[in-house]
Amino acid sequence: MASVILIKFLDKYFGYLICLILALFSSKPKKTSYKKILLIQLWGIGETVLCLPTIKELRKHYKNSEIDILTTKRVNQVFNNNKNINDIKTISLNPFSVKWFISMNFKKYDLVIDMEEYLNTSSLIAFWTGKERIGYNHGIRSKLYTQTTNYNDIQHTTQTFMDLLKPLGIKSKVKNLETLNYSAEDKKNVDALLKIKRISGKLIALSPGAAESARFRMWKEERWAELIKEINKKYNVKILMVGNGEVRKLNRKIIEKANNPTNTFNLAGETSLTELFALMEKISLMIAIDSGPMHVAAAQDIKTIGLFGPNTPVRFSPFGKKNISIYKPVASPVINVHKGEVPSHSKIDFMDRIEVKDVMAAVKKLLK
Repeated sequence: MASVILIKFLDKYFGYLICLILALFSSKPKKTSYKKILLIQLWGIGETVLCLPTIKELRKHYKNSEIDILTTKRVNQVFNNNKNINDIKTISLNPFSVKWFISMNFKKYDLVIDMEEYLNTSSLIAFWTGKERIGYNHGIRSKLYTQTTNYNDIQHTTQTFMDLLKPLGIKSKVKNLETLNYSAEDKKNVDALLKIKRISGKLIALSPGAAESARFRMWKEERWAELIKEINKKYNVKILMVGNGEVRKLNRKIIEKANNPTNTFNLAGETSLTELFALMEKISLMIAIDSGPMHVAAAQDIKTIGLFGPNTPVRFSPFGKKNISIYKPVASPVINVHKGEVPSHSKIDFMDRIEVKDVMAAVKKLLK
């Protein structure tokens, strides 16, 4: 996949220009029978997890339709063995891959539902591949849809995805997330990993790392280290530091600052995404910043504590009544995905007010 900076640049400027031109040729809905439906969800792991209840609801109303999902390699495993999807279409976010998909699927679908909040690229794909198109009603991209719905940024994102079905006459409330699927091989690999590292007993997972965008979501390394020490004082548990390979170094530094406790293990980069799904079901508690692993844990029905600063838990809290969000804002949210506002850095430490004692109070509540 091309670099995130390049993708955003091309999408913002070239994508905008093309949307502006094509908006002149957008048509009104024709209300077909929707035998072939395409959903577009390309980007973050967390948002991909949160869109699954909408796909399930769509399937309930279109039992005999062919429902495909267009996604990227970055997140396609979230749709692994999903019974509500007929086919997973995977592309790369570069002009050649996008052009190839459009050429192979020109006006193939009766309906395309664009689940992306701000990418112009996704609206262009919808325009060329869908006879009818549903998306959010903000930005120039909205001109390419035949029907739109409002992006409500003061409700949870699961419900905002569900709102995309309103133009179809479907009004439903999200009650729970969908469990993420993994294979028997994934479970076997996780069991083998835990056995090799001699990990057993009650497990708590920590996920301190963030993806390449908006790393200022992260909590200070020193506080993670102090949290590990406090957990060790009060609970007889093993601590698993999880994440992808990019956060392995970060996890190692945190463990070193915690004085290398023997019950803390750095598993970052040692599992695939579907193996992470399997691993989550073995833990008693997840503590994470606003990130993909946080939503994965919540989807696997694991008690989850989410730490928030530059984004608001109103939109992205770990979904579920038994989960806890810790949010002590120092300023208004600066991450507004639907507006394309995902800064790469900030002069403000949005996470500074969250203290170890705040997290330990949540841990006590969930592990009592």
